Formats: sequence, structure tokens, C-alpha cells
Amino acid sequence: MKTESRLEKVLASGALAVTSEVGPPRGCNVEIVKEKANMIKDYVDGINITDNQTAMVRMSSIAGGVIIKQMGLDPIIQMVSRDRNRLAMQADIIGAYSLGINTMLCLSGDHPKFGDHPMAKSVYDLDSINMIKMVKDMRDESMFQGGADIKNPPKMFIGAAANPFADPFELRVMRLAKKVAAGVDFIQTQCIFNLDKFEKWMEGVCDRGLHEKVYILAGITPMKSLGMARYMRNKVPGMDVPDEVIKRLEGVTKEKQPEEGIKMAIEQMERLKECKGVAGFHIMAIEWEERVHELVEGAGLSPRPKV
Repeated sequence: MKTESRLEKVLASGALAVTSEVGPPRGCNVEIVKEKANMIKDYVDGINITDNQTAMVRMSSIAGGVIIKQMGLDPIIQMVSRDRNRLAMQADIIGAYSLGINTMLCLSGDHPKFGDHPMAKSVYDLDSINMIKMVKDMRDESMFQGGADIKNPPKMFIGAAANPFADPFELRVMRLAKKVAAGVDFIQTQCIFNLDKFEKWMEGVCDRGLHEKVYILAGITPMKSLGMARYMRNKVPGMDVPDEVIKRLEGVTKEKQPEEGIKMAIEQMERLKECKGVAGFHIMAIEWEERVHELVEGAGLSPRPKV
């Protein structure tokens, strides 16, 4: 029997949803996951647990998801195809669902060369689009990718990522359309700093009617400092940080940069609330979970709706 997550219920209600994420520890300390989750639990509808983010070994996303679930909260496990073939992915999906986790994000994952194990062998048996299709077939067709029937299939609410800013920009809407055709239910986007470009992407999304087929959560990352903004602009692939963001942080003292970053993120959320097709926000406050409540409250999205 399918159980709906809080995120699924909020999205279905038409209210703007809010998700955020927790990076699991690089060790076995359960309290780190609990501490981070407690900071954001009253302000979000689902908590992403990252899967060896930036290609560095961490507590598994499923283990982190179980901890979140035991706290009475709604986890969203991320799963990257970098580290697993289709056998392992399907086994992990069944395992996660059997432990009460009913929402997941299908990702390809950062290449190992970006992490601390550059010698690790990439798997990439499936890309994110084919992973979405696999999870959908497991859910809706009760079928493994190899063609065999599944008894008691995992009824996952299926998510994926989208980067409206990667090159070539003209193909970004088409790539989203492929994920929609594969069966994705919701999308969390890359961090948005270039709002004009994001709104142009959303126009293309709406022109094709994709916003009626998938829930799109706009990615929000508050800038902690001028150094972070420069790093994200110059070093992070697929990131679009306009000059005005840099100039605005240059215009305040170092001590006031965190507050300016929070203020900018709230302004972004306020503007994107009015953008046609935006169904909510995914807040990526990188190791800054204690400030998530300020963004949600500042954007008028607290308290969260009862569903």
C-alpha cells in the first residue's frame, strides 16, 4: 500500500512546498544527523539526505534517512548512479522503502575526480533519466528492470535535479522534458542566483506545459561570504553567479556579509514566489542549517501548512 509523504501532500494541496537538506557525517555519529535535522524540522516538508556528496565518503543516505524517519520526519534519500549498478540501486530502493522511506531523488552524481577518492571507479550503469524510468517501472508496473515481476513493489515519490544554467542553455528545457517523460514527480533545481535566466528557463518550461506535469522546487542557497560567492562563480561547474551578487557583497563589511547573503536569499524567494510554475523551494544552506528558519520565515512561508 502506498503511503504519501508530507511533501507529496503539500504539493498536491497547491501550497508552496519547502525542502532542505542534511549532509551526513564522515563517520558514525548519529547525533550529527539529528542535530542538523532538529534545526530545520519545523520549517520544511521534507529533508534531503545527500549521497556521498562531492564524491566524498559519508554515512549512507539510507542510514541517514532511517535516522530522520525515526525522528518522525520525512526523509528524501538521494541516490547517485556513480556508485551503483542497476542491481544495487534496485536492491537499495526496495530496502529503503521497506524501512519506511517513500521519497527519493535520482542523480548521476559528481565524478570521483572532484572528491578525495579520484582513483575510485565510476559505475554510471544508468544515467539519471534511465534511473527515473527504472524507479517508475518498479512503482507503477511492479517490474524490475530485467523484466521480472516485483511482489510488494516500492511506491516511491520520484524526484530529480535540474540545472537551468548549464550549457547549452537552449537544451535545458528539453532535458527536463526527458525527465518528465521518464516519470519524475518533482524537481529540485540547481542554486539560483541569476533570476532573469531562471525565469527565462521557466517560461520555456511553461510554454511546453511541463509545469503541469511536474512540481518544480527552486533551489536557494544563501551566500555566507564574498569568498563563497567568488568560489561558486569561478570554481563550481554549472553555477551562474552574476556580477551584481558579487558587487552587493563587496558593498558591505566582512562581518555583515552573512546577513546580506540571508537578505538576498529572502529577496530571491519573494520574487520567485510570483514566478509561474514554481511549486516551492529547495533550500541548500551548506553547513548553515541554523539559518534555514530565517529564510522560510522571511519569505512568509512559516508556519508550514497542515496536511
